[in-house]
Amino acid sequence: MKSGIAFFDFDGTITTKDTLLEFIRFSKGTLNFWMGFALCSPWILLWKLKFITNQTAKEKVLSYFFRGMKLQQFEQLSAAFATQVIPSLLRTKALEEIHHLQEQKFTMVIVSASPANWIEPFARQYNIPVIATSLEIKEGLLTGKIAAKNCHGEEKVRRIKEQFELNTYQLIHAYGDSSGDLPMLGLAHKAFMKPFRKN
Repeated sequence: MKSGIAFFDFDGTITTKDTLLEFIRFSKGTLNFWMGFALCSPWILLWKLKFITNQTAKEKVLSYFFRGMKLQQFEQLSAAFATQVIPSLLRTKALEEIHHLQEQKFTMVIVSASPANWIEPFARQYNIPVIATSLEIKEGLLTGKIAAKNCHGEEKVRRIKEQFELNTYQLIHAYGDSSGDLPMLGLAHKAFMKPFRKN
């Protein structure tokens, strides 16, 4: 059997903030960020009240800010965000845990509801594969929709099982910070909720 595998949520677990929100602020500016969320607030309220799904609310936000943007421009913004902003959001203790597990020959995986576009540049530095939300692209433009399903809750579990045979690992670790991570944490022999919050 393989030694171990560790699944890490990204936003709030490896980072101190939600990177989708920070990416919007970075790419659109603070004023447009607040104006946009004021206009999107009815959808966010409906999601909080559980009248619409997490995915529907997220698509409303993505559509407002990015619908019609060229994929090339979005990728350039993502690369700049990964270089200029993400390093300042990282939790030192999370990075220490990643290094520690890699020394123990664990397979490492980041599993996130945020788009992979700015997570993958970070993950490549540590040779960590990424399972994340994909954005729908048509004719080279973002539609504002999510391709397939938002990688959140049970969808994290489905994606993990689709890519990894968990019964071949001696030990499974999972790290998360929100209710959307609970199904993933349920897969683990050792589950950690908000383990790095003091950093």
